[in-house]
Amino acid sequence: MSSDYLQFPGWDPVAISLGPLAVHWYGLMYLVGAGFAYWWGNRQADRDPNWSRENWQDLLFWGFIALIVGGRVGYALFYQFPTVVSDPLYLFRFAEGGMSFHGGLIGAITAIVIYAIKTNRSILSVGDFVAPLVPVGLGAGRIGNFINGELWGRVSDVPWAMVFPTGGPLPRHPSQLYQAFAEGLVLFLILWAFSRKPRPVGAVGGLFLVGYGTARMITELFREPDAHLGMLGVFTMGQWLSIPMIIAGAILMTLAYQGRFSASTPPPAKKTKQAQPKKKRGS
Repeated sequence: MSSDYLQFPGWDPVAISLGPLAVHWYGLMYLVGAGFAYWWGNRQADRDPNWSRENWQDLLFWGFIALIVGGRVGYALFYQFPTVVSDPLYLFRFAEGGMSFHGGLIGAITAIVIYAIKTNRSILSVGDFVAPLVPVGLGAGRIGNFINGELWGRVSDVPWAMVFPTGGPLPRHPSQLYQAFAEGLVLFLILWAFSRKPRPVGAVGGLFLVGYGTARMITELFREPDAHLGMLGVFTMGQWLSIPMIIAGAILMTLAYQGRFSASTPPPAKKTKQAQPKKKRGS
């Protein structure tokens, strides 16, 4: 193995310091993802007669909270279960870090289901609206992982392999960047292109599940398995959790194109400009 390998840049994990307040890069990446979803979702709502900006912003607020809580709980249960058994309060120690996409997905789906029921919408149609907005946040989160020098890849001698501060002396795949590219940019472009034309209810959400699960299965081949878990048979934990996503997404798309789903309940009508002043929000 050549000694001419790249060294990790060694960024300060704190992006912004304002007195006692420190904003870390990983947290900032979550805000980038939420900001993009807010902006792009507003654009989609403007073009969709069944949505208003207010509808989308309400869903985004509660969905973001559910994603964070689900991500933390999922990480604790999927990756640190023995710790939770011995110390249940570990679930609530968010400051110690640790997030799971699959847990966050469960949290987000829960928020979508509750929102759809409360607003008399089809659950699958809400999922179709949200799905294209998710990948940019995923990609931003992986860039945050890279800046933090965590979740690095397996040992490699490819020319772009690099040594990470906590990854030992050997160069490794920068697998966080692979994931940012596949789960973020590529998946976003696929979903954006697919959703530009009218699709059967459930098809866009199904494609998201298949696309993310496939991207995760591939990129996990380059990512170092979690040290305390290792390989679980022939797959990593991330791959095992992605297999049900791919299966569920494929079934969902098949049923969608068979016409099994419909927006069975009419969504709320958009508010007109004349109606807006009549509805006030408290401060």
